[in-house]
Amino acid sequence: MATKWPWSWWAGKAGAALNVKGAGGTGFVALHAQGEARWTRRDYSALAREGFMRNPIVHRSVRLISETASAIPWLLYEGAAELDDHPFLRLLERPNERQAGAGFMEALYGHLLLSGNAYVELVQTGGGARELHLLRPDRVAVACDGGGWPTALDYREGGTRRRIALGPTDGGGAVHLSLFHPLDDHYGFAPLEAALIALDTHNAAGRWNKALLDNSARPSGALVYAPKDGGNLTDEQFDRLKAELEEGYSGVTRAGRPLLLEGGLDWKAMGLTPKDMDFIEAKNSASRDIALTFGVPPMLLGIPGDNTYSNYQEANRAFYRLTVLPLVARTAKELSAWLAPAFGEGLRLWYDADQVEGLAGEREALWQRVGAAGFLDDDEKREAVGYPPRG
Repeated sequence: MATKWPWSWWAGKAGAALNVKGAGGTGFVALHAQGEARWTRRDYSALAREGFMRNPIVHRSVRLISETASAIPWLLYEGAAELDDHPFLRLLERPNERQAGAGFMEALYGHLLLSGNAYVELVQTGGGARELHLLRPDRVAVACDGGGWPTALDYREGGTRRRIALGPTDGGGAVHLSLFHPLDDHYGFAPLEAALIALDTHNAAGRWNKALLDNSARPSGALVYAPKDGGNLTDEQFDRLKAELEEGYSGVTRAGRPLLLEGGLDWKAMGLTPKDMDFIEAKNSASRDIALTFGVPPMLLGIPGDNTYSNYQEANRAFYRLTVLPLVARTAKELSAWLAPAFGEGLRLWYDADQVEGLAGEREALWQRVGAAGFLDDDEKREAVGYPPRG
């Protein structure tokens, strides 16, 4: 017989009909569609929550970079002369009453890595004192003039809102540090956004494994009811069977309990085993992608796989040279351009590479090569390794 299908997706087809053949028994029909993947939102709060706060690879990568970079001491130059004591250095050593210099810089680098942006406000207090404060990226919006050039920052916290001028001003001012973004003129691009697929894959694999353990360490399945003499389960029988499955066969404490089936019931597994899905390798591959995005050698994070470094020392040296020092140098130039006018022209902030323990091997090799260069006098040798001439 010809019967119009009652479902809404069928209703729009004029004259559509379905031929149904009669059958002696009663059966089931199931429609399956592949769902679209759900991705983490590309905003600061979502990336911080799903990445730094819930993913161990992101958490360790951000902390490793920010803690290592914040431990590198600063140097201040006026022309070619190095200054040992200066208000600029004291401000970086103690930016405000709540934070010391290392903690302040660690938070600044963390903002850059998780959002692609870092906002620092200079506050002028009574008696000419100055303080530096970080503004959380998700509370800041860049304000532009009629020509589209950024001129200020709009900071919102709860119901309050205030505008802070960019650059040094009489009352303080602010600076916006950002990472390169190919499609945005004012905001930076967070490295974690480039690894969003790897992040969600890693988190989903962890949740799947946890759910598998909670569900008796077995993949999901289905009870198939196929009686020989026809008929269906009554509502009471269906509810009782469902309750027995949930209360008696789910959870880690009930793992391995045998399932008693009766009345034409048969269990059919509906899922691949962990070996087939190979979640461990999927997690390791996602971990390597995340580490690659942040510029951290997988060897430093304990991730197994195709490590490209022959030993830990070489990986650590590459981490400093390719990731940490470029970030510190970029920050030093930004802070110099912003704060130097407030303390006097001619000041230049830089980092002290000689105090970096991870580069001790390179420094020792350089000193040996320079010391063996007989065609250089003492002042030229000192200049070659970064020291001023004597006297």
